[in-house]
Amino acid sequence: MRDDPLIRALGFLGLRRGAVAKALLLGVGGSLSALGLAALSAWLITRAWQMPPVLYLSVAITAVRALGISRGLFRYLERLATHDLALRAMTTARERVYTALATGSPAYSVTLRRGDLLTRTGDDIDEIGNALIRGLIPIGVGVTTAVAAVVVMALVSLPAAGVLALALVVSGGVAPWLAARGGARTIRDGSQAATESAEATTTALWHASELVVARRRGALLGSAADADRRHLAATDRGRRLEAAAAAATPLAMGASLVAACVIAIQLASQTTGSIAGVASGEGLTPMILGVLVLLPLSAFESTAPLTEAGLQIERSRQSAARVMTLVDGAHADPAEPSGADVAIHRGMVEVSADGLRWGRPQRDVLGPEGGLDLDLRPGARLAVVGPSGVGKSTLLLTLAGLLNPVDGDIACVDVVNRAAVGLRSAGCYFAEEAHLFSTSVRENMRVARGDATDEEIRAALTTVGLDGWVSRLTDGLDTTLSGGAEAVSGGERRRLLLARALLHPAPMVLLDEPTEHLSADDADDLLRRLLGVEDDLFGPERIVVVVTHQLPADVGEAQVVELASAAARDF
Repeated sequence: MRDDPLIRALGFLGLRRGAVAKALLLGVGGSLSALGLAALSAWLITRAWQMPPVLYLSVAITAVRALGISRGLFRYLERLATHDLALRAMTTARERVYTALATGSPAYSVTLRRGDLLTRTGDDIDEIGNALIRGLIPIGVGVTTAVAAVVVMALVSLPAAGVLALALVVSGGVAPWLAARGGARTIRDGSQAATESAEATTTALWHASELVVARRRGALLGSAADADRRHLAATDRGRRLEAAAAAATPLAMGASLVAACVIAIQLASQTTGSIAGVASGEGLTPMILGVLVLLPLSAFESTAPLTEAGLQIERSRQSAARVMTLVDGAHADPAEPSGADVAIHRGMVEVSADGLRWGRPQRDVLGPEGGLDLDLRPGARLAVVGPSGVGKSTLLLTLAGLLNPVDGDIACVDVVNRAAVGLRSAGCYFAEEAHLFSTSVRENMRVARGDATDEEIRAALTTVGLDGWVSRLTDGLDTTLSGGAEAVSGGERRRLLLARALLHPAPMVLLDEPTEHLSADDADDLLRRLLGVEDDLFGPERIVVVVTHQLPADVGEAQVVELASAAARDF
């Protein structure tokens, strides 16, 4: 049981026993109120038909009103309690997933596609929360109510109680099992297609203009449409079992009512008087007949949702498996330090590569035949160029120590004492799509270095050409970038990310497309400064590696590595 991913995920939600018990008790209270209302109403209707003095019915009338009010009240409070429980649990789960990724292996995190990450932290965690609202709580309520209904029916008729118990087992046990079995493959196949659709859609939204220029938007939208079609086809599988499960509850209810009528006929044959005879006679009475007929109808109200609960449990189990795989992958190698555990090396370094080839796990090996040789000393500038898909960003991740080389060696040593230095300590990698947070400009800059002063932040922003932009801000560095990247233009975003790189103390700076969204002239000027042709941005002590699609006419003394397009692929 402990290996069940849903059990593990529920433990990951940080559930409080008191909150779970509260939601369950409120749900049971509502269902038992409905059950009592049905039984008492049946008695009251049939007893009133005998026209006794009205005082004989006053307690029953008051109890029916109380049960009717409490039924609605308990169900309303149960909805509030379960949704509050689930929403708090989902918030806790997302926080723990983010913490696991942040404190886990960066080499694992950088291999995750945006679509996968979005699906796991979004829809999948929602499904785990739904296991509480639509799965576990309804199951607990249904089982409790079913037992109570059978006990009440046993007080009226043991044979009728046996038939009701069997019908409730079919409705609350067999039907959910059929639904879960029929939906398991559908959910499993559909989730992969949904992830592919999310990845294609996210790429289309993030890179709309580039895709139009490259004339690849049609192909990407076609792949998204194909993934949607496969998702729809997957959801159509297993519908026969799900349909059988959906039919089980009304069939079981009908069988229970027919059995109740048959038992009523048998009891009637034992009655010494007419069906309107006195209640003291043995056998059938009007009150017993009313309870036999109406009680099962109320009992099945609590088991009818269990078919959907079984399907929800299966959906949640598969979502939990994907989420826990994400968490486990981040901590698969306990010996590997997390990003928070790596100390930044502040001295100058030399980086060399011999026969280096690179690639992401389970994908093509990239790099020239025979590998890439590099010798980067303090002040060195390296430009990596080539068309999209040849592995430029993957090379940066490898030089940053976030991906292991597929072949060849990389060495990094301190210039002064010649001691080996870890690549993750020596390099700072700035991704093309690095995030801007919805907080102040100051705090966005301190992502690179938490102790940066206002003077250092202003100097970095001035160096990248944002001094005029800062001066126009209402609150200066205290101005909140509402919506993060949505608060600035594409060019301003690039310059803000570049200012972060200036503040970072690592001796090797790795920049992925730092001039994207800038005008041609601005991009050319900035690249010249990055490559040290004029007005060097990073100075003579730091190594700078730049990935770009287009170089300026003059690269000065910078080394240039041009990757061929034979291995073109979307990396």
